Amino acid sequence: MIRLQNIEKVYRTDTVETLAVKGVNLDIAKGEFLSIMGPSGCGKSTLLNIMGLLDDPSKGSITINNQDTKNLSDQQLAKFRNQHIGFIFQSYHLINDLQVLDNVALPLLYRSSTEKERRILAAVALEKVGLSNRLKHFPTQLSGGQRQRVAIARAIVGSPQIILADEPTGNLDSAMGNEIMEILINLNKHRDTTIVMVTHDENMAQKTHRLIRLFDGSQVL
Repeated sequence: MIRLQNIEKVYRTDTVETLAVKGVNLDIAKGEFLSIMGPSGCGKSTLLNIMGLLDDPSKGSITINNQDTKNLSDQQLAKFRNQHIGFIFQSYHLINDLQVLDNVALPLLYRSSTEKERRILAAVALEKVGLSNRLKHFPTQLSGGQRQRVAIARAIVGSPQIILADEPTGNLDSAMGNEIMEILINLNKHRDTTIVMVTHDENMAQKTHRLIRLFDGSQVL
């Protein structure tokens, strides 16, 4: 489903050059649940952003679902992301001025669907994460765990083949973190969704199919 070949990412300023990711080669199978671990600043989130086509590598190639993404225009990349990839972030990235239902429906604005269709799909996604009774609430009225559930609903509303999750349990206590992991595991198991998760939590990582580790931008395991 995802193939990274010789991926490098260099950040440059006038005086400093930082090699954030170097020489990463990684194949992720369809339906696999992969976790990425490593110390802070080792390149985990950078690698995830490259994988999600949010950031360009300085070197190397990215193939997703047999599509070489190298020569796609910005508009084509945006369309490809919208159709194939769902994102979950540690800080949720919800819009506080929008109700939960409208937050979840946002990715569907870029597809040829009616407002009614978008709201129906958003309601179905929220039902899957156990938030059918929070459709008209605003993010500020929810707990951290509930907000992360909304973020998951937003990630799955368009039925993506891939979910990329950056520290999805990082801001949650252990009980709520376990609940979020169960949702991800069920998505992986019952919908065959390919999931890549960055985490600092060894216990969460051990629940996934495979674990890789980064250190100073390089894959060490």
